[in-house]
Amino acid sequence: MPEISSDNRHGEQSAVIADAAEVMLPIEGMTCAACAMRIERRLGKMDGVASAVVNYATEEARVVLNAPAGEGRRLIESGLSEAVSAAGYSVRLDRAETYRDTEEEAETLRAALQALPGVKETRVTAEASRFLVSADYLNPAVNLGDLERLIGHGEASHSENTQDRSQTRRRQLLRRLLVAAVLSAPVMVLSMGGFSFEGLNWLLLGLTTPVVLWSGADFFRLAWRALRHGTTDMNSLVALGVGAAFGYSTAVVLAPGFFAAAGDSGVYFEAAAVIVTLILFGRWLEERAKGQTGEAVQALIQLQPRLATVIRAGVEMQVPVREVRLGDLVLIRPGEQIPIDGQVRSGMSSVDESMITGEPVPVDKMDGDRVVAGTINTTGALQCVVVRMGQDTLLQQIVRMVRSAQGSKAAIQALADRIAAVFVPSVILVATVSALIWWFFGPDPRLNHALLRFVTVLIIACPCALGLATPTAIVAATGRGARGGVLYRNASAVETAGALDLMVMDKTGTLTEGRPEVASLQIAAGETEDSVLRVAATLESRSEHPLAKAILAEATRREIIWRSPEEFESLTGSGVRAFLAGEELFAGNAGFLAEQGVTVDVEAAPVGTQVHVARGGRWIGLIELRDRIRPDAAEAVSALRTLGLELAVVSGDAAAPVRQAAEELGILEWEAGAKPEDKAAYVSRLQVGGRRVGMFGDGINDAPALAQADVGFAVGGGTGIAIEASDVTFLRDDPRMLAWSIRLSRKTMRIIRENLFFAFVYNVTLIPLAAGALYPAFGWLLNPMIASAAMALSSVSVITNSLRLSRVNDSQL
Repeated sequence: MPEISSDNRHGEQSAVIADAAEVMLPIEGMTCAACAMRIERRLGKMDGVASAVVNYATEEARVVLNAPAGEGRRLIESGLSEAVSAAGYSVRLDRAETYRDTEEEAETLRAALQALPGVKETRVTAEASRFLVSADYLNPAVNLGDLERLIGHGEASHSENTQDRSQTRRRQLLRRLLVAAVLSAPVMVLSMGGFSFEGLNWLLLGLTTPVVLWSGADFFRLAWRALRHGTTDMNSLVALGVGAAFGYSTAVVLAPGFFAAAGDSGVYFEAAAVIVTLILFGRWLEERAKGQTGEAVQALIQLQPRLATVIRAGVEMQVPVREVRLGDLVLIRPGEQIPIDGQVRSGMSSVDESMITGEPVPVDKMDGDRVVAGTINTTGALQCVVVRMGQDTLLQQIVRMVRSAQGSKAAIQALADRIAAVFVPSVILVATVSALIWWFFGPDPRLNHALLRFVTVLIIACPCALGLATPTAIVAATGRGARGGVLYRNASAVETAGALDLMVMDKTGTLTEGRPEVASLQIAAGETEDSVLRVAATLESRSEHPLAKAILAEATRREIIWRSPEEFESLTGSGVRAFLAGEELFAGNAGFLAEQGVTVDVEAAPVGTQVHVARGGRWIGLIELRDRIRPDAAEAVSALRTLGLELAVVSGDAAAPVRQAAEELGILEWEAGAKPEDKAAYVSRLQVGGRRVGMFGDGINDAPALAQADVGFAVGGGTGIAIEASDVTFLRDDPRMLAWSIRLSRKTMRIIRENLFFAFVYNVTLIPLAAGALYPAFGWLLNPMIASAAMALSSVSVITNSLRLSRVNDSQL
């Protein structure tokens, strides 16, 4: 299993920031894309902040800091919440709680907690015979180790998770919606059913008032908050529209004589009540759909068991996972989820890793094999030594990487952001101009027409659909990718992967099995095959390269005993050098030996990969190795061709085996003998003319090419360096994942374009209709109640379309 790094390789369209730390802040109070833009601008202006991206769909801010490490950075992180508050919103805090027996102990602990950086508020509450001490804190800014030392292990309880918060908001919205619906129904019947009796308007006022002032209270509260901060948002539009209809109608009821004399005595309580009801219904549906987009991350988080069985001093005991220590021996019984990343010490079993890698077949585990948290032990008992725990486990790294990708921003979103930034003020201007035109030039009753056009324009406009079009699709796609064993580093990777023109692939371990075998040896005069293998084994004993493992396996098979080198140096992509008993030893390709001043005496017909061996400045032999093409490589290549991609192979191997592999797979373009910098240069040459090039590899020598490519793909069994340099990581070693990830990317971009098209067309078409632009020609006017229904459903339509990505199966990609 690889170790995942969530560092932003392309730096969100720019270079990686030195000494940068990423902070994810959960934001409360956002109701539209304009809110996200406002917070983003405020955070971006802070000293020490390199970049900030606020995602309305996930309700998180992703902030990259370039401040010095340590205490200074934590103080900056604490200041982030103040910046969010200054924009009119809030950062959600976590809570830790514990009990103390005396008030003095409780107050001492409260003071110690309050002194921790990142702790915002502390309190002591008397409960029966004990005292509850609680601390609200900003998670990224607090040292959790210090917090747990004060609170006590196992006693801290944290705030509800994302799904719980979403359910809480849905319940609150549903209560307000039900009240609004129950009261709005008779208002509609009485207003539109032809009823007329003494006191009708007073009855309508009585029924509508709780709908507007209680069910719709948040619209006015949030609009006022935005106004206090000198800005506007979606709530401003609703509050203005509903307030105008309700305020005018209330004035008519309170001063009927004045309006009757003016000829404008109609009331619009039904419009105000139904608008509030329908918009609440739309927000309830939107909240429900947004909760579904984040289900993938929540499912990953819930894979982490809460308890672990630890064996200490020969005694089995169950402890909370956070109390497990590195080096502990953990017992995992059949059917249990594995709580930590560990190495099998004893036992044999099969482990279901499908929830992490997407691979449905359980993997056999025995002594020395690695296991990862969240996977399920199926058949036998295992005893494992803890090698990684808590936030360092692969599961938590995956969660962080997926959340980071979901919090990033795609380039295609830029236009929507620019429009969202000026959308609400523009709509208010259009509504005001429309009302004035109807007031001065419209038919009688002019005031009524002007009011209805003003309300309808305000209500039908929907910046939320624009703001949700891209992020909801990215969230759904990255979540679906994680379920399938594909991790996208950021939204840019999702966007660019589907637009690639050419895919460059490494050979060894990606297209071939990566398990080469010694096929033959050629030796210099005075040497034997065993003597050559002994020198080669000495050199390769310190290397992790697949060729080194093959040579060591052959030496072991022949029962050759070799010694460890006194000095060792690996020259990536070329060979290795070492000293033994004062003699200098070399192993590598012919070019490497030539650079060391060694003359190769034998010209062998190149068929497989060649490793030349030298001792004391003299060539002593040649080891030829062959690596079989992977059974799934042909299918992977065929799938990429079906997607219309050109293909090329680049390898540090000799020309003969590279050509043979390329020809076997039908790939015409190939380059052999490439050092790491040569691979990067090869990718760069292919990018000339604007071609978008992907790179697929797994080794250290692939890292520069992965970084150079428009999109780098790293295989799950690869090195950490290759994975850190890549944009897309596959959690299982399967080249067919390349085509799968590209198909998911293309489907994602198709849905984003559909969302943006719908959002633009909706607003461009319906806002003029709401203003009455078609009235002179066709006599068409849009009822404000229909406008509110259309607005409520517009955001839901975008989210529902994005959710198709969460439910897509392999056959639909």
